[in-house]
Amino acid sequence: MKKIAGYICLVLSFAVWGVIALLPFIDISKGEVAAATTFLIISGEVLFLVSIALLGKDAWEHIKAMFKRNK
Repeated sequence: MKKIAGYICLVLSFAVWGVIALLPFIDISKGEVAAATTFLIISGEVLFLVSIALLGKDAWEHIKAMFKRNK
C-alpha cells in the first residue's frame, strides 16, 4: 500500500508540472496565474518529496541514475 501511494504521489507531482504549462492559456488574470503557479510549484515539490519518502532509497537512486550523464 505504501508503494502504491508513493507511485501515485510521483505521478501527481509530474502532472502538477504539466498543469503549470497550461496556465497561460486559461482565461485568468496575471495575478491569479502567478498565485496558481506558486501554489502548483510548491505542491509539486511536496508531492515529489512525499513520493520519495514513501518509495525509499532505491527509487531515489533510480531517479538520480536517469539524470546522470554517462562519461
